[in-house]
Amino acid sequence: MSAFHVLCAIIGIGPTYFGHVLFRKGQTLGQLRGSLGLMSLLEKFPKILGSLAVLSGLLLAWLGDYGFGQFWIYGSIILYVVIQVIVIGFMAPLTKKMAEQAFSSRESPDSPLPPEIAAGITQANRLQFAAAVLGTLLFIFMFFKPTL
Repeated sequence: MSAFHVLCAIIGIGPTYFGHVLFRKGQTLGQLRGSLGLMSLLEKFPKILGSLAVLSGLLLAWLGDYGFGQFWIYGSIILYVVIQVIVIGFMAPLTKKMAEQAFSSRESPDSPLPPEIAAGITQANRLQFAAAVLGTLLFIFMFFKPTL
């Protein structure tokens, strides 16, 4: 069960680290359209496997030796919730808005990004960075299991 949990966690949070590659500065409108298509595929991993990681983690805590009295378990759950708020609450609407702008644009695919989409990319990268930092902290909690 713990191997399943670890695998789900790694694959589930993995796409968080790829956002900077997909939403890079200096890309053309056509490249952004391709990146947005890839992002829509990648976002399924955190939704499905991230949820399975949480469920299997709760099951491990309930059935295993850890129990629910340890700081790192609550810290991990809080970090996961904050990451989900960032990704689902802020990143998803921003990505949807950028996709609508990019796919409705009459500009050539080889043209540079319009300023409003470029501003969205900057904001998306900030959100991606925050989620990646929190994801790394989540993995640190899982690995080292700090206590107070």
